[in-house]
Amino acid sequence: MKRISIFLQVVLVLIGVGALAFMLWEPHVEGRNVHSTLFEIYFNDPFLAYAYIASIPFFMALYQAFKVIGYAGQNKVFSQAAVKAMRTIKYCAISIIGFVAVGEIFIMLGNSDDHAGGVFIGVLITFGSVVIATAVLMFERFLQKAVDIKSDND
Repeated sequence: MKRISIFLQVVLVLIGVGALAFMLWEPHVEGRNVHSTLFEIYFNDPFLAYAYIASIPFFMALYQAFKVIGYAGQNKVFSQAAVKAMRTIKYCAISIIGFVAVGEIFIMLGNSDDHAGGVFIGVLITFGSVVIATAVLMFERFLQKAVDIKSDND
């Protein structure tokens, strides 16, 4: 179990590093920023700043998942700390849904003629966050019941 836990933690770190690298690389190759300076890319685009702020719950959820997998590797998955971490992941998924909803409004009110791509990506992110929030809610309830039963038996 310890080896699987370490493997899954490495996978989570790679996901986090990949997401961060994508967030830093993508604005440089975006259509309107191809020939822009770094100042123009990062300080003239309020949506990019919003995207960076909205990514905070994603990285918080990855960290909490890292902790839960660590608890599983230490055979402490049925603890109140694991339940708290699952609850935090649930709240992070819900806040991502909120950030995406506000971002969709920002995209729809923008002066672009092509909103479809941004709206579709927002729908995909929202769908994924809803699935994660629902799954984590189920796991959180299961863990809370297991922790309650464990504390009654101790």
